[in-house]
Amino acid sequence: MTYLTLPQQGRRIAAGDSKTILQAALDAGIAYPHSCRSGRCGACKSRLVSGRVELGKHSPFALTEEERADGFILACRAVPSEDVVVEWLDEAFDTEQAEAQDAEVVAVERMTHDIVAVRLALADRPSFRFAAGQYLSLTMPGAPARSYSMASRPDEELVELHVRAVPGGVTSSRIHASLVAGDIVRIDGPAGSAYLREAHAGPVITLAGGSGLAPIKSIVETALHQGMAQPIHVYFGVRAERDLYLVEHFRALERQFRNLSFLPVLSQTASNGWRSGFVADALAQDHGDLTGAKAYVAGPPAMVDSCLAALGVLGVQAGDIHADVFFTPETSDNNGA
Repeated sequence: MTYLTLPQQGRRIAAGDSKTILQAALDAGIAYPHSCRSGRCGACKSRLVSGRVELGKHSPFALTEEERADGFILACRAVPSEDVVVEWLDEAFDTEQAEAQDAEVVAVERMTHDIVAVRLALADRPSFRFAAGQYLSLTMPGAPARSYSMASRPDEELVELHVRAVPGGVTSSRIHASLVAGDIVRIDGPAGSAYLREAHAGPVITLAGGSGLAPIKSIVETALHQGMAQPIHVYFGVRAERDLYLVEHFRALERQFRNLSFLPVLSQTASNGWRSGFVADALAQDHGDLTGAKAYVAGPPAMVDSCLAALGVLGVQAGDIHADVFFTPETSDNNGA
């Protein structure tokens, strides 16, 4: 049996024989900064103070070879080989997590052929303090818990989620087929490290794919509401015109805020004047140097990976890129199915 010591929590727990550091901490009821759980985003990047770990496959964006050589690990990919002492790097992470609570469904609104917006009235809204860009875990009777990002601002009373119907996804299928106003669901959270850094003064680049528009909507609206006046760019990638939603909403924000630009990009043949191609390519075509910018990326794995690579080429530092990967059941048991 190996043991995991977390000085920031003052805890020493059994890590088991094959659990990652992140899973061991979560199983012990310890709040630990994380997002994708797949070694792609870097939210759980930690310092290995002592001991040895086996580090699984991960994105070089999330953890570079230099960082690994300097003793950094990803908690979601690191399995202890012996007793270890680990410290996470996110100094702003709030370890005081809200208690799980009931929420009443106020409305279910269809946004596209496969995305619905679910608006919730929480039993204790003041206790649910989240940052723009974070997500919650939702449980409904007869279906496993799944993670969905908040599309609403943190200061709004109702909590809005965007749920895509994922083929084979039990929870998302149940939401689309039978969830109605008046139903009660259970929510837990918030979680996620891809949240808005309001102190940042440089340009803001946001890139969304599909229902990844939810956290980007929260980030952008919060930034504007807080008076952030720097250029804010929103790239929204979908396959076809039928997958677009909230276009008029963002167009209205563009008219109201001169520092905002909204650009939908269709990967399949575009018509009616829409830009065609991939989000990462559109970003590279529009910008030569993004040094000093912060970027927020949310969407499916392939889209996120291509955007991370493009941002790096354009000069955005790894520490200024905050990513939230939206998985299907085939790639993860966690986010959005």
